[in-house]
Amino acid sequence: MPKASDPPLPPSASPCWCGRAGGCAFAIDPSLAATNAPVFWTPDVDPGTVILTAAPPSPSVESAVPPDLDANTARDGADGLSIVQGRGANAVRLFLTTDASPANPVVALVPLGADGLDRIDAVTRLWRAVNGRKVPIDGRLTKQQRRRLRRMLQAVDGHTEGASYREIAEAIFGAARIADASWKTSALRDVTIDLVKDGLALIAGGYRALLRRRRRQ
Repeated sequence: MPKASDPPLPPSASPCWCGRAGGCAFAIDPSLAATNAPVFWTPDVDPGTVILTAAPPSPSVESAVPPDLDANTARDGADGLSIVQGRGANAVRLFLTTDASPANPVVALVPLGADGLDRIDAVTRLWRAVNGRKVPIDGRLTKQQRRRLRRMLQAVDGHTEGASYREIAEAIFGAARIADASWKTSALRDVTIDLVKDGLALIAGGYRALLRRRRRQ
């Protein structure tokens, strides 16, 4: 399972996918598109993953048996079972510790660390899904952040292909906006340079920060 020190490519929690091609095993079905392939992180890396453990033997602690889980999304690891509950915007990632079983009552474990509020948000989304309520969208990324991320990747694509900063700016913001001002003094020039710089940092491993909500200290 991926740890924070792993190389900057998001591996699956599973040691291998059962399918084979060319005699090599794959962590994920290689026929799946990148946007359709399930990706799992260890709970210490992704605070949006709900940790489920066996319910303690106490009548005063309310517990529940997990709903039917999609075995097609399951990834078994040495530390436990990773699985996705729900689809699309309603999806919640779960991690069942080795002492937990989908057939028995479980409780959510919320470590009281810096990411506690993110973990509580994830538990809230799971609770609403289990109880037939509307599941709110994962709010770790705002619409503005998502829009900037798209622009960052566009900028890096252009940079990789050898495009100039001006050509990248024209592709992202439109040639008309670039022509309206002197390029050397244009604010969009600085914005474009920052998009390339931040996009390269994102690809180099900075994407892990996207798993955590930005909160005021």
